[in-house]
Amino acid sequence: MEHKPDNTALRTALWRAIHSQVDAPPHIIEDVVGLELIAPDDNWKQRPDMHPDFTKRLRASIVARGRFIEDLIIDQSKKGISQYVILGAGLDTFAQRRPDIASLLQIFEIDQPETQAWKQQRLKETGLGVPSWLHFVSVDFETTSWWDQLLKSGFDASKPAVIACTGVTLYLTWEAIMATLKQINTLAHGSTLAMTFYLPTELMAEEDKQLQLIAEKGAREAGTPFISFFNQEEILAMAKAAGFKDAHTISTREMEGLYFANRTDNFLPASGEVFLLATT
Repeated sequence: MEHKPDNTALRTALWRAIHSQVDAPPHIIEDVVGLELIAPDDNWKQRPDMHPDFTKRLRASIVARGRFIEDLIIDQSKKGISQYVILGAGLDTFAQRRPDIASLLQIFEIDQPETQAWKQQRLKETGLGVPSWLHFVSVDFETTSWWDQLLKSGFDASKPAVIACTGVTLYLTWEAIMATLKQINTLAHGSTLAMTFYLPTELMAEEDKQLQLIAEKGAREAGTPFISFFNQEEILAMAKAAGFKDAHTISTREMEGLYFANRTDNFLPASGEVFLLATT
């Protein structure tokens, strides 16, 4: 195949898929569409980065993140929001898994051209297709304005929207994150942003620190080093500086209360990720 998706997008999609295969019910999210798109070889579960035990807490974070965003967009759609923007969409599968909700929205998936071209090709090859309400916005983030490309794709800046941005800030400078926050704050009144940030290693639980160091080493070697880490006070200060009047963070502990209560299998999310939820 001519195009290749980002490795992080592949890994995240496979973690979502393996969740329903190796973790006990109730499952946080049911998402095997990414597995269908990727079609890995038969030994994919034996890959070191798919190891059911070694990646358990990271996998829990990924599926909780996906469920949180999904619950948010479903709730907002019931309130009349009709635009959904996924900044750094990767192999997001909400449009394919929940057409009952997605077909009522205009969904804009923003990501690198290579990943998007591959995904569109696989959607066609698998027969899932690309409906008229699903818009792919290809952006080279180093040279092109994602906002300009979004507007060219039919996004209506006069109407409120939900913007989800997960797993992205880790790779951006403070300046780039601030520029993104300020741009999002120009959205129509009533818009909602859900964006993930990462805690410094010293603020993580002890059981997560070693895995984080391994992940950082792998990211450096892959040429995509982790750049930015923030504590919750810094995240809120950034949101305030960007102009958001209403913003709060959601910690790992709060995420546990939402989706992992009463589990007996010690399936819990890693402690490094924090959500910023802000409205315009």
